[in-house]
Amino acid sequence: MIRASVMGAAGYLGGELLRLLVGHPEVEIVQAVSTRFPGRRVDSVHPNLRAQTDLVFSAADDLTGCDVLFLATPHRTTMTLLPGVRPRAGTVIDLSGDFRLPDTAVYERYYGVPHTAPGLLGEFVPGVPEMFRDELAKADLISVPGCMATAAILALRPLAGLVGQDVQIDARTGSSGSGAMAGDGNLHAERSGAMRVFAPVRHRHEAEVSRLTGLNARMTATGVEAVRGVQVVCHATGTADERTIRRVYREHYGDEPFVRIVAHRKGAHRLPDPKLLSGTNYCDVGFAVDGERITAIAALDNLVKGGAGAAVQCLNIRTGRPETLGLGFPGLHPV
Repeated sequence: MIRASVMGAAGYLGGELLRLLVGHPEVEIVQAVSTRFPGRRVDSVHPNLRAQTDLVFSAADDLTGCDVLFLATPHRTTMTLLPGVRPRAGTVIDLSGDFRLPDTAVYERYYGVPHTAPGLLGEFVPGVPEMFRDELAKADLISVPGCMATAAILALRPLAGLVGQDVQIDARTGSSGSGAMAGDGNLHAERSGAMRVFAPVRHRHEAEVSRLTGLNARMTATGVEAVRGVQVVCHATGTADERTIRRVYREHYGDEPFVRIVAHRKGAHRLPDPKLLSGTNYCDVGFAVDGERITAIAALDNLVKGGAGAAVQCLNIRTGRPETLGLGFPGLHPV
């Protein structure tokens, strides 16, 4: 059995990690660490886990040794935690943004603070199995990309070399993407019915997309009324026709267990829709072509394939387990 601990276990990503790990046949959860709720039952914060676990939240100072440590802790604070907790785990899988960008200047530009552990930046392998499967099998430090970044990377990766360098990404995300400690702007009275452009320029995920696709990505992000889900619509130009685009997507993703090509000519579900992916580890990718205009679309559950599910997928690869272990939920319809 893999002995796993989760820091930041009271948040939405932490709760999703616990949900997946409780159902994983080869994982024992050693500790669920929370600075807010030490001593309280996990299911008092994550009621979906009632009758699934008797875990009680641990304090950060009580963290013990484990095989793998998941960090679902906030951006800008994870980098201060890691040096202290690193010796207690064989493998660390980080879900924050602190180790996604290897360049300290780029990190400071997008996160607004200097990086306090720059020596560790280059040691992390990006948690994108579709690109780094061989590296992940040997990695002791793994950094899972942001949810919108993952969707955009998977949408755009097959198009590298077929489109121009400049790509504009229109990203939409549900309220859970703001986390369990979101401010007044996430109150129901403020969020309901809204389509709020919260990052008109320089969203931090665009740096990740640029790094992993080799494209010059620019992203605008909008919060929509959904609780879960991310959808990205990526605009590019190129001369490839629809048949060529479909072929390169099949070449890239035909054997991938969690990427599905959804690009039909008609029907209510002819292109990727995050509603159908709630709770699943799938990323659906699709496209449309109109002359030189190429539009790539992707959707996923921001808490699963955009976070906790990708982390568990990386864990499976790192420990030599079947990649899909514990991640087989196919979703629901209708929802």
